[in-house]
Amino acid sequence: MTDAPLQTVTNAARLLKAFLTREESLGVSELARRLGLGKSAVHRLLTTLATEGLVEQDPATGGYRLGLVVFELGEAVRVHMDLHAAAGSVLAHLREETGESAQVGMLDGHDVVYVDRLESSHALRLFTETGRRVPVHCTSSGKVLMAFASEPVRERFLATASLTRHTPQTITDPDEMRRALGTVRARGWADAVDERELGIASLAAPIRDRHGAVVAAIGIGAPVSRFRAMPRKRLARVVVEAGEAVSRRLGWSEDVMSLRKES
Repeated sequence: MTDAPLQTVTNAARLLKAFLTREESLGVSELARRLGLGKSAVHRLLTTLATEGLVEQDPATGGYRLGLVVFELGEAVRVHMDLHAAAGSVLAHLREETGESAQVGMLDGHDVVYVDRLESSHALRLFTETGRRVPVHCTSSGKVLMAFASEPVRERFLATASLTRHTPQTITDPDEMRRALGTVRARGWADAVDERELGIASLAAPIRDRHGAVVAAIGIGAPVSRFRAMPRKRLARVVVEAGEAVSRRLGWSEDVMSLRKES
């Protein structure tokens, strides 16, 4: 193997960073001069980056500027950073109040990625590390995120996802999953008992951004024996309140939801 592909990636990164000067647009010649690369090499990089939406060409001047995808990536970074700051103390309080592992998950395709997690202090506890991916269809966080996704996203998931059976309790029928997601939307929280792994249960609620869109789910996970010993309605209320607390820190308010329903 050679390091040529890595050098290409390095040059592409350097090219994107050249736009940090915030000039309206930059031409091929100017970029080549700043990067110390040939014009043909810069042109090839720009063509590839433009195909991916990372840069775009100004039809009036012929120069290049950052594309919309870069803005979208920046927004994704901001959401992750804001979410971590907003959820930290709430997650700790949720763990303290329930005595169980508390976590925050975000949707990525047909998976949930845990972006923040605090482990229970019980001797018998779960070991799901931050960054781990789990399936949407058999987890409470996944059900919340898919239930509150847009209808096109939800229907595409139901049409294309592999609803793999992990246990006898896993929902594998799309119509049954559609009904389950409807229930989650109606009551505002989801649970999953013995669905991804026998002996494991979880309950989750939505986290909303300042616009009212569900951007993450907060929940708890526990061995089924302890989970069933907790009154379900009380546990759901605690988790929903935790989700609302994080949402308020992200700028959400009930007034926002009222306006959305009226519009």
